[in-house]
Amino acid sequence: MNHSTEIILTIAGIVLVHGLIFYFLTRKSRLIKGKHVVVTGGSSGIGLWAAIECVRLGAHVTIIARNVSLLEKAKEELEKRRVRDTQLIQFRSLDLSKSYDAVKSTLDELERTVGSIYMLVNCAGMAICGTVEDTSIEDARKLMDVNYFATYYPTRHVLPKMKEAGDGIIVITASQAALMGIYGYGAYAASKFALRGLAETIAMEAKHRGVSVTLALPADTDTPGFENENRSKPEETKIISGSGGLAKPEDVGRRIVQDALKGSFFSIMGLESWVLSILCVGMAPWRGPLLCFVQFYLLGPLRLIGLVLQWNFQRIIKNCAKQRQRN
Repeated sequence: MNHSTEIILTIAGIVLVHGLIFYFLTRKSRLIKGKHVVVTGGSSGIGLWAAIECVRLGAHVTIIARNVSLLEKAKEELEKRRVRDTQLIQFRSLDLSKSYDAVKSTLDELERTVGSIYMLVNCAGMAICGTVEDTSIEDARKLMDVNYFATYYPTRHVLPKMKEAGDGIIVITASQAALMGIYGYGAYAASKFALRGLAETIAMEAKHRGVSVTLALPADTDTPGFENENRSKPEETKIISGSGGLAKPEDVGRRIVQDALKGSFFSIMGLESWVLSILCVGMAPWRGPLLCFVQFYLLGPLRLIGLVLQWNFQRIIKNCAKQRQRN
């Protein structure tokens, strides 16, 4: 390599680095002050804390869930966090998985009374654990209804309106189980994989119309839903999923909203989630040159780490099987 070539490569490298720095320093978050945000599953856990973050940022917030008493308590909590007296804080009790017509009717009424929905944060969901053959048909269907259709119905309603307005944000809360199948999460993972497919499709269909979508991939989080989930977890699932620790719902909810306002496709938190999102990136949408550069160079080495993890999971499963045989 001659001297002139080295100079050209050096200059190109400097320009690239400064360009990346400029990109991340100038990338701005969208503002939701004075805009209408709807949070499903907003009565507790991640949904409640996502709603709290939206209230902190000055939005009019409507939370939707089924349990009226929890909704009333959540509304009181949100009202304490108001930054402006004119902020509207309200709730609606609704089974989002019941029917599209019921969801449409409720959201239409909200838009007439509060205003068009600028941001939809889908946090409604549940988990039932068990091997595929031990999960009842009724539970498998329930998981698809609550996790997929309770997100699909409100998203289906607001999407054309956001496209017409040329602006809007949709958050779809899935799970790390949307990236890989895990022992004991068969029916649950299937419903979460469906959400990833929905999010990637919307990202392709709606980006040119000004609508962004964020796929939240929280790890195990300390919520009431997680407590219920643990009651049905096989021992293998507890060991495999327990290695990542337990996140705080306030941290996850805040992170999801902030990532959505920045236009990030994946919303992740923690090293484990970051590694898994790169390893399973597949055909996920473009979200900046630096991230794509990192994905390109780390995908190969991380595949080796993934194989080691899979080997470890199989070792855990075999050990648990041997322990049951002894007992």
